Amino acid sequence: MNEIIGKELSVVEQFDLKSPEWYLNRELTWLEFNKRVLAEAQDIRNPLLARVFFFSVVDSNFDEFFMKRIGGLKQQVGAGVKKLSVDGRLPGEQITECSNLVNHILQEQSHCGKELIRELARKHIYIVSYESLSISQQEWLDDFFVEQVYPLLTPQGMDPAHPFPFISNLSINLLVSVSYPESDHAYRNRIKIPVSEDMPRFVRVGEEHIYVALEDLVKNNLEMLLPGMDINSAEVFRVTRNAITERSREQANDLLQVIESALRERRFAEIVRLEVEQGMNPIHRGMLAAELGIDENKDVFEVDGIIKKSDLMEIAKIDRSDLQFPPHHPVDNPELIEDTPNIFHVLREKKEILLQHPYESFESSVERFLKEASRDPKVLGIKMTLYRTAADSRIIQYLIEASQNGKQVAVVVELMARFDESANIKWAGRLEQAGIHVTYGVVGLKTHSKVIFVVRKDYNGLRRYAHIGTGNYHSGTARGYCDLGVLTGDPDTVVDLTELFNYLTTGYTPIRNYHKLLPAPKILKKALLSKIEREIANQNSGKEALIQLKTNALEDVDVVEALYRASQAGVKVDLLVRDTCRLRPGIKGLSENIKVYSIVGRFLEHSRIYYFKNNGQEEYYIGSADLMSRNLESRVEVCTPIEQPYNQKLLREILDLQFSNCCNAWEMQPDGSYVKRVAQRKTKIESRCIHQNLIDNAERRAAAGRQKLAKKRAQKKAKKLRV
Repeated sequence: MNEIIGKELSVVEQFDLKSPEWYLNRELTWLEFNKRVLAEAQDIRNPLLARVFFFSVVDSNFDEFFMKRIGGLKQQVGAGVKKLSVDGRLPGEQITECSNLVNHILQEQSHCGKELIRELARKHIYIVSYESLSISQQEWLDDFFVEQVYPLLTPQGMDPAHPFPFISNLSINLLVSVSYPESDHAYRNRIKIPVSEDMPRFVRVGEEHIYVALEDLVKNNLEMLLPGMDINSAEVFRVTRNAITERSREQANDLLQVIESALRERRFAEIVRLEVEQGMNPIHRGMLAAELGIDENKDVFEVDGIIKKSDLMEIAKIDRSDLQFPPHHPVDNPELIEDTPNIFHVLREKKEILLQHPYESFESSVERFLKEASRDPKVLGIKMTLYRTAADSRIIQYLIEASQNGKQVAVVVELMARFDESANIKWAGRLEQAGIHVTYGVVGLKTHSKVIFVVRKDYNGLRRYAHIGTGNYHSGTARGYCDLGVLTGDPDTVVDLTELFNYLTTGYTPIRNYHKLLPAPKILKKALLSKIEREIANQNSGKEALIQLKTNALEDVDVVEALYRASQAGVKVDLLVRDTCRLRPGIKGLSENIKVYSIVGRFLEHSRIYYFKNNGQEEYYIGSADLMSRNLESRVEVCTPIEQPYNQKLLREILDLQFSNCCNAWEMQPDGSYVKRVAQRKTKIESRCIHQNLIDNAERRAAAGRQKLAKKRAQKKAKKLRV
């Protein structure tokens, strides 16, 4: 026995868990995720317009990647940062490797785009050039240009009297070269293409599904903008600006003012990428790079096909049911299909109701909870956290209604939710005008938790109720993101939430005692590491041990190291990680007991589930936190246990379906690449769309709930008749 232990230790000791070779690069693994998204666009099993959707998402993701990740790395380079990342790379090295991988993905994207345009044409949806149209179609477009586009255009010259103009972030632009007749001297102009909510990128020609890009229409009507001039060339370009603005919350007297200032700065932030159309005149390309202050060799990307392919989302939304996924209509949670109209009476009986979105309705669960709280005369107070919400948010409406009905309402608004800052500033102002107490969380920490807290005067005294979720209070994303939530009246949980909100609204950090919740940044990371250590101890003692984690990202080095040690001890570790993952699975002696899967499909995987076998005393947690250092150490997050056996069974169903799925699942290799899983038994469940399986299960639960309610009503009716 001692010899075996000695051999095991020698294997463990040969791995230095601090060594960079055991950690993958955060940025490169995130780009690998986009390869998987692009694969969905290439997959002929998906409906055609759904493939166009995935195709456009890749481009949208790249925009955010350059604004946030490359922007941050460039700031590090500019500041002379020489500290290596945990995977052993300097900031400049990361930028170079990312650019190489981006170029590789762009090549694949280009081939895919051409194929999609051909497939769309076969289905009578045409994205064509202006020149390919008939004379009558061109005349129709020209009239549209004169009436709808021309008034919005402003040519900007570039000469000693007209300095190089400001180029706004992500806008589509034409660089137009013109000259006087019989003159060799060229003049250059910039024209911003006025794409907006009211002006589509792709202009529909007549009643058929024929579309022309707006910049192509402008190109072919330049003589109206620049009359009497010879048009030499008109080339498309776009810039991406850094979205990282460094402001200290600790030194801010007025956080709202700081965020507003940062938004203004972002508009004028340094450029991190220039995209130009394929074949742009090299002189024009070099001039743009020089004027924009970027490296032509490193920061200029030549784009095959249209620039800003994310706008193809307009095409993906075309009303052609034969080219889309079958319509999905969320069902009501079976626990909420009751005769009683009062959700608090249901919660008092059920104690804990697990919600699965988008399979179950956000409107009839979360929005209903807040709606009834705002109108119930027995509800005295409502508190909630707000990170992102919809433009036409009913959540905001119900909060204002609650305040108007005399209830105490407090909302913690996270102003620094990336790219939603402006919207959240607006919501904060509107809530304050309605008499709602608005705070901005704890200085130095983002408030990322998703919590609604309700205080109600029940028949037996004050009782507290809550919703805790993994996703934002956003009706739009609730239809496209896979998220979980729990409605609860559990006494220990609501006591914990009282502590949490007192912390959020005061910012004071004395010792706070939590009975069940695992909040970050003080408790969650320590608790997760402790639970991993417990599984290791159980394995070493011959007890049952298993770790299964579902998260959007696994980046925190301490968690990765702990999982490596668990694998070395023999603990089986199953991971569902949507995108970034630093851990290398399948390395003998280090991680051969770890498997990493990624699910990419119809809906965006967004829920977090943390499961520990605990020698049969199983623990399930859901919450807002990913396994990233920023979430665990620099944000206010909340994870909550799911304790009722029925709800644990539902979570087990989700995990088992996803770990066994082969249609939408990719398995990570030790080098960080991914391969599509292949069904071992070719079962129907394994080989069909994971999200369709979960839709079917939700519909079965709802049908059973309706049958139960019908039976209950029939029994009541029979009892009345007997009386």
